[in-house]
Amino acid sequence: MKVHFTKMQGAGNDFVVLDATQTPLSLTPEQMRHLGDRRFGVGADQILVVEPGREPGIDFGYRIFNNSGDEVEQCGNGARCFVRYVHEKGLSLKRLIRVQTINALLELRLRDDGGVTVDMGAPRFEPAQIPFDPQGLVPTLRNGFEQWPLRVAGIAQPVEVAVLSMGNPHAVLLVDDVDTAPVAAWGPLIEHHPAFPRKVNVGFLQIIDRGHVRLRVFERDAGETLACGTGACAAVVAGIRLGLLDAEVELQARGGVLYIEWAGKGVEGYAPVLMTGPAQTVFEGEIEL
Repeated sequence: MKVHFTKMQGAGNDFVVLDATQTPLSLTPEQMRHLGDRRFGVGADQILVVEPGREPGIDFGYRIFNNSGDEVEQCGNGARCFVRYVHEKGLSLKRLIRVQTINALLELRLRDDGGVTVDMGAPRFEPAQIPFDPQGLVPTLRNGFEQWPLRVAGIAQPVEVAVLSMGNPHAVLLVDDVDTAPVAAWGPLIEHHPAFPRKVNVGFLQIIDRGHVRLRVFERDAGETLACGTGACAAVVAGIRLGLLDAEVELQARGGVLYIEWAGKGVEGYAPVLMTGPAQTVFEGEIEL
């Protein structure tokens, strides 16, 4: 069958976007992999599917598939492209839209300057919510926040990581310089560590000062990408909880700049994380699947 697609990118994190608002779309994992293949398909880090909202107050359904064909819970850079897509296609004229992923409700706002701000929801820290199994691990505390010493086969010394969920699992480790960080070597080893039953996204975070960071992310099932929205949020939240960052941070990824805001914990619990950045259409086409 022929499928119409739109290729988009946000800070270098690239996507194939499919419209299923009028006609339901059911693709096999093999077809998803073909779409994501950079040699034989279109090529993308993730495939995003726009579906109609299923409940009152929900504008759209938002489904995310890695280029491995596996459905995942969350993608922040994809969310920015999502709101740009529905505006460009005339699917919604709202500046603020509400979308439902498989496990969260997101609010996406198109800004007057063309950027997009995404309310990514509140971070989660309870091990069962990540999910993360800390059995046998003794954390060190920094500013009251745990850093967990993971013993990883193939790495001589324990690797200290901060662990949290932004709707998907993240492990964040501090590095002196992201340019020389062992992302390709350590990323897959930590991703598959048995403490993470659903695997984990791995962020390598370099602190420049209290308002500026650099980040590289080895994404679960996708490898290193030029940017990762949930990874950016997780890294900044970890840095704030460790006492190293202020509430508003400029984050430099390999594909561009993202702006992350997090107010921490209030009387009603943890505040949502706000992420602002670009979203752009690259090209459109059709492909036989």
